[in-house]
This record gives sequence, C-alpha cells and structure tokens, in this order.
Amino acid sequence: MSDAPRLFCLDTVLIDVVLKISALPQRAGDALASEKLVTTGGGFNAMSAAARHHMPVTYAGRLGAGPFSELATTTLERERILAPIARNVDLDTGICVVLLEPDGERTFVTSPGAEATLRANDLDALGVRARDYVLVSGYNVMYPELGALVLAWIARLPLEVTVFFDPATRMVDIPKSNLETMIARANWLLCNVAEATTLTGRDDAAEAATSLATRNDTLDVLVRSGAEGCAVALNHRDAVVVPGFTTTVVDTNGAGDVHNGVFVAELASGHDPLAAARWANAAAAMAISKFGPATGPRRDDVAEWMSKSGE
Repeated sequence: MSDAPRLFCLDTVLIDVVLKISALPQRAGDALASEKLVTTGGGFNAMSAAARHHMPVTYAGRLGAGPFSELATTTLERERILAPIARNVDLDTGICVVLLEPDGERTFVTSPGAEATLRANDLDALGVRARDYVLVSGYNVMYPELGALVLAWIARLPLEVTVFFDPATRMVDIPKSNLETMIARANWLLCNVAEATTLTGRDDAAEAATSLATRNDTLDVLVRSGAEGCAVALNHRDAVVVPGFTTTVVDTNGAGDVHNGVFVAELASGHDPLAAARWANAAAAMAISKFGPATGPRRDDVAEWMSKSGE
C-alpha cells in the first residue's frame, strides 16, 4: 500500500447544465442560449484538477441511481477518481443549472439529489489516515443535519490529516457555529476575495489573508483574487501576493475549484505554498480560457504553458 498522501474530497458531485446566454432574462422573461453543455461538475472540478496533477483522489460523497449518476460515474472513472461509498438506489445525483454570461460570470440554480443523503458510517468507512488530505466545502456544513454529520467526522480525524476548507459562494448561509468550528479545525482556509471580505471586513486580498491567518495557531490562508492572482498568509505571518497570469476569459465556472485542486496537489507533492500557489494561478488561468466547468489542465500542459509564458 502506497503511503503517498491521498485527497478525500467532500465537495459534492453534481451534473452541471451550462447555458451560455447574452444576458440574464428579466423575471417571467425568456433567454436563448447560444451554447449548452451537460457535464459532471461540483466537487469534480477540484478532484479532476488534483488527479491531473498526479494526486490519488477519492470522492467522499454519495452517488445515486439514474442517468445523472451514470454520467458522474463514467466521468470519475475516466479520471481514476475512486468513489467507494454505496449508492443511494432511490435517488439520482443532483443537478446545477449554470447561466453563463459573456464576461464569464455565472449564476447557479441547484437541485440536490443523492449527494445530500450522506451517512456517518459512509465517512467512517473511508479509512482516512495520517498524512492524507481532506477538502471540505461550505456546502458540506451549511445544512443542519449534514453539517453536524460532517463536523463530527472531521473532529474524529487524526490531527496529522491536513484539512482544507473552502467556504464557497453561499458562505453567509453557513450557521455561525458551524463556520467557526470548521475554521478552527482547518489547516488551510481557501477562499476568494469576496468571501474573505465577508469574514474580515477588509476588501484587500493580502490584508484579509493576513487577518485570517491569526484566527488560530494552526491556520494558513490562501485568498484568490481573480486576474490579480492570490495572497498566501502562513500562520501569524503577513501575506505574500502571488501574481496571476494574463488570459482570455471565456468561462469562470469552476475556476476556484481548479485552483484549489492544483494547490492541494502541488503541496502534497512537496512544493512550498508560494510555488504551489503560482502553479495554481497558472492552471486556473488556463481553465477559464475554455468553455465548461472541469477544464483544469494536466500538469505537463501547465509546465509547457508556463515555459512559453517565460515563467
């Protein structure tokens, strides 16, 4: 059995129904999509990005039965992502309708499915061990029953397990106690500048990251700020800004997840946080230049792209 760190991702797998539109319709209006795409999304975005950077990945979520689940299964298998948790045979995997505007901004409408029926024994059976990595989304701790289940499991993990937490878009809907408990256990907080501002009241990525890195004695922080790159603050240290890359923005859906997955994989392979963040910036820049959510590049492609960019 290999003792290489493994990534266990709780961020739920959904099927994305992506529609490119010229503008959001008014209420009771209509909009014509110029392009459409039905693809595996949600937590798959981060998992595929990590797997394409040579990290062993396990989906710590529950699939179901039906056409959406079959699509998700095929996609996970193609990326060699394990999905050991028993399926819910009564529900299909949920979907997320993504409305994509010309500037790359996206609007979501989600309908949950089998992924919302995770059980405590499902997580206990995963066999997470010391040196493994666990990625948790704010969606995992937002709902009362599921949140309590996930937080209890996180509390039982060995302290040697590195826990990453991304509060995600609906952070304001996470119960305050759940949010505080999750941050207290996390080794890394991964968020965008809007989420960091909500947490700190500071709209500068570096200032917010520096503030967040004082929350406890174990927390390191990465704050993504789009084209500007990201800011990395190690525990109780001032943040360092890691510059981004110039790219053509086509679709920002899943960009943060790609950044997360690549950053985790690069850390797991022994790179220091600033080097890992720089690599993640490049991978995210490449991803948003393509249509679709799971467009995280493979590591060799990032290396070639950075070489051509003179990096």
